[in-house]
Amino acid sequence: MPETRGKLTEHRVLSDLTWLRVGGPADWLFQPADVEDLAAFLRDLPPEVPVFPMGVGSNLIVRDGGLRAVVIRMGRGFNYIEIEGDRVRAGAAALDAHVARKAAAAGLDLTFLRTIPGAIGGAVRMNAGCYGIYTADHFVEATAVTRAGEVVTLTAGDLNFRYRQTDLPEGWVIVEAVFAPPRGEAGALEARMAEQLARRDATQPSRERTAGSTFRNPAGFSSTGRADDVHDLKAWKVIDDAGMRGARIGGAQMSEKHSNFLINTGGATAQDLEALGEEVRKRVFQNSGIELHWEIMRVGEPAP
Repeated sequence: MPETRGKLTEHRVLSDLTWLRVGGPADWLFQPADVEDLAAFLRDLPPEVPVFPMGVGSNLIVRDGGLRAVVIRMGRGFNYIEIEGDRVRAGAAALDAHVARKAAAAGLDLTFLRTIPGAIGGAVRMNAGCYGIYTADHFVEATAVTRAGEVVTLTAGDLNFRYRQTDLPEGWVIVEAVFAPPRGEAGALEARMAEQLARRDATQPSRERTAGSTFRNPAGFSSTGRADDVHDLKAWKVIDDAGMRGARIGGAQMSEKHSNFLINTGGATAQDLEALGEEVRKRVFQNSGIELHWEIMRVGEPAP
C-alpha cells in the first residue's frame, strides 16, 4: 500500500459502518487526511486494486464475505459546509440533514435533503431526491479525484444525472459539491423541515435499523410486456398486494409500518436481508408481473 498521512486499516470489518449493521471485512479501509492525501494514494495505488468509495453506509448492504477492495471513507476533513452568497459548498462527508439545516438558516432552500439519510458525496453520486426534488435540480459542480489521482471538476453534463444514478466513472471519489438553491425565508424553511420530519416519522420505521427505501418505485412497462402505465404505482403497494408486508427471513423483515423498508430486527446477516429482498421481488413478479429493482446498493462477496 502507498504511504499516507491518513489512516489505513487492513481487514477492517464494515458492519459497524453501515446503517443495517451487516457486512464482512474490506481488504483495506482508507480514511484520507485531505484531498492531496487522497490524490497521492490513488495515484500510487496499483491500478489493478479495486477502489470502493463509501459514505455513511445508509443505502448499502455489504455482503457477509466482505469486499476485496480498498474502501475509501471520508471523515472530518471532508464534512465542512460553507455559505457563499447564494451558493452552498459542502464536503462529501457533510451529512445531508446538516447541509439542509445550515442552508435554511442562511435563507437557502435545500430542505429536500433534510430527511435523506446520507452524506453529500452519496447524494451527488446517486442523485438523491425527496418530495419530487433531486440533487440535480440545484447542482452547480462537484470536485472529484480520479482513479489516477487527478483532481477534476465535474459539471451536470459530465455526470448525466438520472433517477438514482450518474455516470461517475468507476473508482472516482467525489470530495466536494456546490449547489445554487432558491432563496426562502429561514423560519418558513425550518417549519417545512419540521413538518417533513414529522411526516417521515409517522409513516416510516425511522428508528429501526434500515437503509431507506429498498426498491425503486415501478416505472415504465411491466416485465410481461403489457402496456400498463405503472408510473404512478408505489413499491410498497405492489409489495402489499403480494402479501409481503411483515415478511421475514432470519433477522430480516419487511417493515410492518412501511413495507418497502427492509429492517434488521436484530442478528440479521447480509444474506438474510438480501434473500428476503429477492423473495419479495419474486412474489411481486408472480403476483403482478412487475419487476422491482433494488434501490439499496449491494456489494461484496457472500460468506464462504
